[in-house]
Amino acid sequence: QVQLVESGGGLVQAGGSLRLSCAASGRTFSNYAMGWFRQAPGKERESVAAINWNGGSTYYADSVKGRFTISRDNAKNTVYLQMNSLKPEDTAVYYCNLAPSLGRLFNPGNFEVWGQGTLVTVSS
Repeated sequence: QVQLVESGGGLVQAGGSLRLSCAASGRTFSNYAMGWFRQAPGKERESVAAINWNGGSTYYADSVKGRFTISRDNAKNTVYLQMNSLKPEDTAVYYCNLAPSLGRLFNPGNFEVWGQGTLVTVSS
């Protein structure tokens, strides 16, 4: 069973930065693409960013492009999300997940197993 543990969330003022981490276990990490998702209060979960198995390809939602950077360390079985220039609309619980291909990370409906998430709150 895959296990996903997200961390690094917190309260930050608009314009600030946070770095999220997600540690994955139960799978051979380097065989999988990884993605970050978020769910704001009263809204559906959405894909935020994704990275292929070796970091050579990345995807970003338009709402975070130029502000967020996804990266991974296969030696540590960890994927990161560096979030800069945060806005109040970035407030959400952030989750990670893994998939055999990058494309499957565009749709959160493809996943049944999730971690507990990490809450990011951006104050104005």
